[in-house]
Amino acid sequence: MVGYDPRAESKALSPEEAALAGSASGFVTRAMISPLDVIKIRFQVQIERVSSRCPQGKYSGLWQASRCILGEEGVTAFWKGHVPAQLLSVCYGAVQFASFQFLTEFVHKSTPYSSQTADVHFVCGGLAACSATAVCQPLDTLRTRFAAQGEPKVYHTLRHAVSTMYRTEGVPGFYRGLTPTIIAVFPYAGLQFFFYNVFKNVWLQPKEPGARGNLQNLLCGSCAGVLSKTMTYPFDLFKKRLQVGGFEKARECFGQVRSYRGFVDCAVQIAKEEGARGFFKGLSPSLVKAAMSTGFTFFWYELFCSALCRLKEN
Repeated sequence: MVGYDPRAESKALSPEEAALAGSASGFVTRAMISPLDVIKIRFQVQIERVSSRCPQGKYSGLWQASRCILGEEGVTAFWKGHVPAQLLSVCYGAVQFASFQFLTEFVHKSTPYSSQTADVHFVCGGLAACSATAVCQPLDTLRTRFAAQGEPKVYHTLRHAVSTMYRTEGVPGFYRGLTPTIIAVFPYAGLQFFFYNVFKNVWLQPKEPGARGNLQNLLCGSCAGVLSKTMTYPFDLFKKRLQVGGFEKARECFGQVRSYRGFVDCAVQIAKEEGARGFFKGLSPSLVKAAMSTGFTFFWYELFCSALCRLKEN
């Protein structure tokens, strides 16, 4: 039910209904995967090598980082930045799935291509994600700042963060990292929708109803998330490094800090100082997060879409 399906015209969702299902899916999924997101961001913005065999920085591995954050900052630290993160997830899910529903319907009705082919899902998924990114980038930057700061906190509330960033960095501060985000989000989201379509149509025929079908949606989404994240991961790291620019004071307790002049300078400095492995810092928690996030996003989206269809029938 992801995207416009001409075989189920009577059950087809409007973009508004897709937005509702997408926002609900984003809300539930975000609450579940927030701890992994916090750990991933801490790894990404750490300059020193992340390695359990040869620890150099504050964090050296997934379990070590979990214990360290829990011991120093308490369990609530795993939900740092949760309010802007939830706003981001709800807004992003609504815009992305509404745009995807609209684009796939437009392609099917206005071009000779079918809306349910994997290549159409790749293009429409990428464009839908770019639309959502342009709308939600300020929330993503706020979420990253909250998750990356240690103790004592630089930003105490969402309102304080917004006012401080606006006063010290201006409007461009909210759009730090937008270039690598746009470059990365098209193939990343496009590949998510592409692989999800492929797995559902190749692996899981015939489609199973009920609980078994929902489990299959979760499995297909998880595999799609892992593959797409691995293929586009360095761009996500560039984005996080750029988003914490101008935020060096809050990062001093974690180790070395760096300032970057832009996307290219960020990539060059990482390559020189940290080597090829530097581009994949935080990959392990990121893949776990991607499997859960993408899997549950599609799982909950399909579930909420089915619920909306049943309500329409009644």
